[in-house]
Amino acid sequence: MEFSDAVRSVRQYGALNTLTDFGLRAANRVVFFKILKCIKIDKVNAEFLKCDDRFRGAFLDRATLMEFTKTPEYELSKEFLDKAFAKGDECYGFLDGNRLAAYGWYSNKPTEIGERGLILSFDPRYIYMYKGFTHTDYRGKRLHAVGMTRALEELMARGYRGLVSNVEWSNFASLRSCYRMGYEDIGNIYALGANGHYILRSGPTCQKYGLRLEREKQYAREHRRAPAV
Repeated sequence: MEFSDAVRSVRQYGALNTLTDFGLRAANRVVFFKILKCIKIDKVNAEFLKCDDRFRGAFLDRATLMEFTKTPEYELSKEFLDKAFAKGDECYGFLDGNRLAAYGWYSNKPTEIGERGLILSFDPRYIYMYKGFTHTDYRGKRLHAVGMTRALEELMARGYRGLVSNVEWSNFASLRSCYRMGYEDIGNIYALGANGHYILRSGPTCQKYGLRLEREKQYAREHRRAPAV
């Protein structure tokens, strides 16, 4: 962390949070260590349903999103889209003409997080929100929060109880945005690992929502053993 970034962080989030963030960064130079703050929302905040009329918000189909895989700045690839749509995931996004301003992904199935072969499971009565993105040209316009709120409204109308998600403990800006729109804390998940071996723990409140991390191989074994429904 640069000195100027540290000063800015202390001003915005306090010295204790900044020092803890620094400690987590230092620990991750030696081992993989993450604290994921689990959050949920089950009420639509009408304040976050509206945005500038220039943006067209909707659940976007694969053909529309494929056009943006050609431009790296949108952080989408054909491989990711193939995997997400095959799993039944949906993407709520905002278009500004022919530009993709922001998007977020929504899943009702256990979902891989990061690139370390870890699967996040959750109560299927909820939808898991992940991979939120806002293009740098559109930041500060609340598109991330508005997109989540609109998606929440639509998904609850389909019968789901709400959204669950997770944010790294030290991602203070994202957490602040989530709290502002109505997300609530439901505990932490801890992940510690090295050389492909992990210790994974979920807080008791997370477990009430079925939120837990599993190694991909372990999840696959349990899934094969599960009886057919």
